[in-house]
Amino acid sequence: MRALVVDPGAPGALRLGTAPEPRPTPGQLVLDVRHISLNRGEVVFAGRRPAGTVHGYDAAGIVVRAAADGTGPAVGARVAAFGEGAWARRMAVDTASGAEVPDEVGLADAAALPMAGVTALRTLRSRDILGRRVLITGAAGGVGRYAVQLAALGGAHVVASVGSPARAAGLAGLGAHEVVVGLKGVDRPVDLVLDNVGGPQLAAAWELLAPGGGVVNIGWASEEPAVFAPYSLFFVGPSKTMSTFGDVHEVGPDLATLLGFLAAGRLSPEVDWRGSWEQVADAARALLDRRIAGKAVLDVGPGAAD
Repeated sequence: MRALVVDPGAPGALRLGTAPEPRPTPGQLVLDVRHISLNRGEVVFAGRRPAGTVHGYDAAGIVVRAAADGTGPAVGARVAAFGEGAWARRMAVDTASGAEVPDEVGLADAAALPMAGVTALRTLRSRDILGRRVLITGAAGGVGRYAVQLAALGGAHVVASVGSPARAAGLAGLGAHEVVVGLKGVDRPVDLVLDNVGGPQLAAAWELLAPGGGVVNIGWASEEPAVFAPYSLFFVGPSKTMSTFGDVHEVGPDLATLLGFLAAGRLSPEVDWRGSWEQVADAARALLDRRIAGKAVLDVGPGAAD
């Protein structure tokens, strides 16, 4: 079958090639993939994986083989899925890592959700945000644009930080109460930081935390080290915390929640780039150059207009 495979010599280290058909375990369904979405981190790390590896985690399509153990949706169901090896014509995925797509939601929009949407949702659930000040760095990216919307839905005062004035476009309309470049203009403490940037900005965001506040490090787009001044992590009063996020286990229920928000018009999929997977090099370069605000979705094959 056709698949996007790792090729260190190709643009973005990805090219269309071939791969074996998936061999599902009893708890996995097989999806006829119609759309996939790219995340910038996946593109950055593609070249570090073995050549020939089927890459990617986000897909949406039609079930062509139900799970042998009887769990999950039936053949013919429209499903969004999160699983390794998603960027292929067919993928095997755990039934606990997929969710049926409501009729009101297009499969292309559903494909944009899994990694970025679940990351934003689960990170915001790490603490009570109702009436709190939430700072989201890298807010123009895939995780960032979902986080802005979900934080606003959760009743937070949302501060969206971007890397340049051009990247600020549209964020106020998604629910951001303040939009800043870097951290300039953030003049009051914040209760929660969702950090997608790392580097010096992470150290500066730590200094903005209110007593008892927390930083969750999601990404490290700056690719620069974060240096903390001596004793800057010491604080007298309610503990400040810094933690990582990487929990993508059994995302099906959370993915269903996000799809419900899409169906109800409470969440925008934020698909800024869409084209055939034959154009993967163009999409990868646009992501790496930060010319995409939100998500890039690729159409895989027959039925791609669904």
